[in-house]
Amino acid sequence: MVTTICFDFGNTRLKYAVFENDQLKEVNNLERADGEEIAMLLEKLQPQKTILSSVINHDEAIEKILAAKTSFHKLSHLTKLNFTTPVAKPETIGADRLALVAAAVNLFPGKHNLVIALGTCITYNYVNKYHEFIGGSISPGMDMRFKSLQTFTAKLPLVKENWNFPLIGYDTTTNILSGVQLGMAKEIDGIAEAYAEKYTNFNVVLTGGNAQYFVPHLKTQLTADPDLLFKGLYALSEANS
Repeated sequence: MVTTICFDFGNTRLKYAVFENDQLKEVNNLERADGEEIAMLLEKLQPQKTILSSVINHDEAIEKILAAKTSFHKLSHLTKLNFTTPVAKPETIGADRLALVAAAVNLFPGKHNLVIALGTCITYNYVNKYHEFIGGSISPGMDMRFKSLQTFTAKLPLVKENWNFPLIGYDTTTNILSGVQLGMAKEIDGIAEAYAEKYTNFNVVLTGGNAQYFVPHLKTQLTADPDLLFKGLYALSEANS
């Protein structure tokens, strides 16, 4: 049995997933994501392989520890991918977006795929049926929208997300929930519809830490997979080991 740990260092959450052969066994959060915590995790799980996707300035000691104790790969534009990136500056593509697209191509080959990730930001990632990652768009995520309303106004409060948001708000909190969360739901549906009008054999995949709040409110036919990024990381680890 081969154990692989896939690390995802995002702007909001630091997480890892454990695969035994090709089976996802667990997903957990990291508390500090420093060298000491990573070393303790490796001692506990004894993985043969590790892969890191990071969009933050993480502790450099982590990579040295992973490389010393495992067969380690850091995801970047130099990674051997299962798709091409015919864009102006492939080195500027976020590692998280590379992992998401890799998963979509692996799970839904031969289709036009739009991968929508709801995290700190919303990323729309379009890879065509020829497995070319063309690009997409980025907009503010849910927490960013809530915080901006508080930060840039004198009296609006910081509101917490709620899956049961109304169409018509009846107080300040529900007005904000409607504006932020219903607004995001309509944005997602609208962008997905624009792609569907342009492409046939089209598939939408929704993922990310905030996806659970929106699935019941979307009209778009889609596949929801909270572990999509980790599945992409695992596939890329296998291809680059």
